[in-house]
Amino acid sequence: MDSILVGKAVTAVAPSGGGHPAAAPGAASVDATSTTNVSLLACYGNRHGLVAGATGTGKTVTLMTLAEGFSRIGVPVFIADVKGDVSGLAVAGTHGERLDQRIAEIGIDDWLPEASPVVFWDLFGRDGHPVRTTVSEMGPLLLSRILELNDTQSGVLDIVFKLADERGLLLLDLPDLRALLGLVAEERREISTSHGLVSVQSVGAIQRALLRLEADGGDAIFGEPALELADLMRTTPQGRGVVGILAADRLVLKPRLYASFLLWLLSELFESLPEVGDLDRPRLVFLFDEAHLLFDDAPPALRQRVEQVVRIIRSKGVGVYFCSQFPDDVPDEILGQLGNRVQHALRAYTPRDQKAVRTAAGTFVANPALDVAATISQLGTGEALVSLLRDVPGGPRGVPMPVERTLVAPPRCRMGAITAAERAQVRAASPVGGKYDTRVDRESAFEMLARKAEAAAEQVQAPRARTRGDDEATGGGFGKSVKDAMFGTGRRQGMVETMAKQTARTVGSQIGRQILRGLFGGLSGRR
Repeated sequence: MDSILVGKAVTAVAPSGGGHPAAAPGAASVDATSTTNVSLLACYGNRHGLVAGATGTGKTVTLMTLAEGFSRIGVPVFIADVKGDVSGLAVAGTHGERLDQRIAEIGIDDWLPEASPVVFWDLFGRDGHPVRTTVSEMGPLLLSRILELNDTQSGVLDIVFKLADERGLLLLDLPDLRALLGLVAEERREISTSHGLVSVQSVGAIQRALLRLEADGGDAIFGEPALELADLMRTTPQGRGVVGILAADRLVLKPRLYASFLLWLLSELFESLPEVGDLDRPRLVFLFDEAHLLFDDAPPALRQRVEQVVRIIRSKGVGVYFCSQFPDDVPDEILGQLGNRVQHALRAYTPRDQKAVRTAAGTFVANPALDVAATISQLGTGEALVSLLRDVPGGPRGVPMPVERTLVAPPRCRMGAITAAERAQVRAASPVGGKYDTRVDRESAFEMLARKAEAAAEQVQAPRARTRGDDEATGGGFGKSVKDAMFGTGRRQGMVETMAKQTARTVGSQIGRQILRGLFGGLSGRR
C-alpha cells in the first residue's frame, strides 16, 4: 500500500513503576532510541487534514514534504505559495550538515536530492501561467464577496446574472458586466417590476467596486482561455504527479480575492468531478495555506458552502489540507472533518495562545505517554505532534492514531525560494504555457450590446443624412452656408451624432447605453 513518510515518532519514556507520564515533569522528554515511522496512508489522503503551528516552526517544510510525497506516488497537487518558499519544489535539494543530521536521526536510507515536476501559476501572470476564470463561472455569490458588496448590492448583482441568462448575453469579462449594469440602470423601472427593486445608487456602488478591483489588479483573473481542471490533475510519463504552485505572495495581500479564488477552485472541482468513493490514492490534493482567510468575515451562506464542499469532495477523490497558525482558525464543523493532523509548536504567551493550545490538545486522540498540552509549547523547529488515520489490525479502518511527537522528514527538494532564472527555465518547459499565456477575447455581452447600439444609431442617422442632403441641394432651411456660419461643419456633425445617440437610447430600452471598452478597461471570461 502506498504511503507518505511524514517523519519518525519519538516516544516519551514512561516513569518507572507505571503511572501516568502526563503528570511527570519529564513527560515531554524524548527517547531517541525508540522510534517508529509515521506515514500517511495514500488511501486516506482524501480524508483531508490540518497543518498548524506558530510562525517559524516548520509548517512550510511540512507542506513541501506532503506535496513531494503525494507527487512521488502519482498524485497531482495544487498548493498556494504565500511566501515564495514552496517554489523550491521545482529544484533538487543539496546536502548540508543540519539536513544530513536530520536524515540520520530519522533513518531515511534512500534520501537523494530530487526535484518535483512543477507548473507555476499566477493570477496576475507575472510569476506563472495566468489563471483565469469568467464572470459567469465565478458566480454572483463569490463575486459579491470579492467586491465587498452589502446585501442590497449583492441582490442587484443577482439580477444582473439572471438578466444575462434570460437574454442570452455572455458574461465573459468585466466590460460585459459593466455593459449589463448599464442596461439594468437604463431599464431599472421595468426590471424592478419583474425582478426586484434596482436603484441607481446600488448600480453605482457596484461600478465603483469594480474600479477598485481593477486598481488592485484583480481584473486579470477574468479572462479566456479559462483554467481547465484537467490541467491541474496532470501526471508525468514517469507516473509522478505534477505539482501546481500558485504564486500567492501578492495575492495574499488581497485576502478576499485570495480566499474567493481558491474557494471557487474547490467549488469547480466539487461540481465537475464524478463520484468515485474511496480510492487507493487521491485524484488530487489541495493544500490551502493561510486558511483563516477563507473564513474571516465570511457570511453564513459562504461558510455553509465551504462546509458542504469539504464534506462531499472527499467522495470525489480530492483531499483538502488547511494550513494556519491556530487550529481554531478553522470552524468546528469543518475541523471535525479533518482526519489527518500535524501540529507544530504554539507559544502560550497570551490568553489567545493559551486557548489555542488547549484547543489543539483537545483535537488529538490521547496518548498515555504524552502530555499533549505541555508538549505543544516545547516542540522545536521541525518537530510536530502528528495523528494520522490508520487501520487497526482486526478492527476498524481509517481511525485516528494516538498522537505522536514526531521529527518531520525533510523534503528532497530545495528548502527555500528559487531564483528568477530558475523559475523562467521551469516555465519554458511547461506543458501548458502555449495554452494559457495568450489572452483570447471573443464576442460576448459587451460586443453584442455595442453592436445593437451602433445599428440603432445608424438607423437614426440615415433619414437625417438624406434630409440634410436635400436641404443642401435645394437651399432649404437656413441653407448650408448659414448653418456653417452658425455652427461650423465639425460642430454640426457632432450635434447630429449626439442626437443620433440620444435617439438610439429612446428607440429601444433594451439596447442600453453605448459603452466604450477603452473607458472602462478590459476583462475577459467564458461562460
